Amino acid sequence: METKEEINKSFTIRDLPKEERPRERLISVGAVNLGSEELLSIILLTGFKGESVINISRNLLIKFGSLKNILEASLYDIKTIKGIGLAKACQLMACFEIFRRIKRLEKQENYFNSNRDAVVKPEMAAEFLRSKILNFDREHFLVMSFDVRNKLISIDEVSSGTLTASLVHPRETFESAIRNHAAQIIVGHNHPSHDTEPSEDDIKITKRLYDAGKIMGIELIDHIIITETEYSSLKNKGII
Repeated sequence: METKEEINKSFTIRDLPKEERPRERLISVGAVNLGSEELLSIILLTGFKGESVINISRNLLIKFGSLKNILEASLYDIKTIKGIGLAKACQLMACFEIFRRIKRLEKQENYFNSNRDAVVKPEMAAEFLRSKILNFDREHFLVMSFDVRNKLISIDEVSSGTLTASLVHPRETFESAIRNHAAQIIVGHNHPSHDTEPSEDDIKITKRLYDAGKIMGIELIDHIIITETEYSSLKNKGII
């Protein structure tokens, strides 16, 4: 006679009635009504000979104690669970990273909504611009649009990549400002080099946009250069 442990070891998803299998249950009752083991089982997809995917998911939860702890675990730590190889560990890590990015975007959106008024100080403008950039290894050029009362209307990315005076054109820069009926704008971009000093191209871009703004009746208030921790204001440097 098989022991309870032997039965658990030989049990597979196919041994369950179809309506009780995790994927079918998700379809019929919704993801919110599934247990953590079931959700992990759907991500992991399969077990291996002698071990069901549900048992692997259960062992994962037992090992780390909670979904939160699994979320914070490294790829190496997750791979220590028998039945979770590199491919399955990568699947979990990818799902967790998507979750982190969504939470980060929610946090940024909440910050944006609670601080929309009078964001014309360079330090606050830098924070808003920084909150919109996920990859600081690549240059991003953004435009902040304001109404006549200095209330922030929107932040829009104009371009990304290597920025030069020829690539950042007033037409694209002022497009979102015109669409949002902005009275004034602040532009900003990041330096992957972590140096906030303006380059020759940064100065050319700023002067070109300032002159274009005067013609269009949309004032360029400032040009902010940021890194992950620092910023500089071209207005404070006397360039505007």
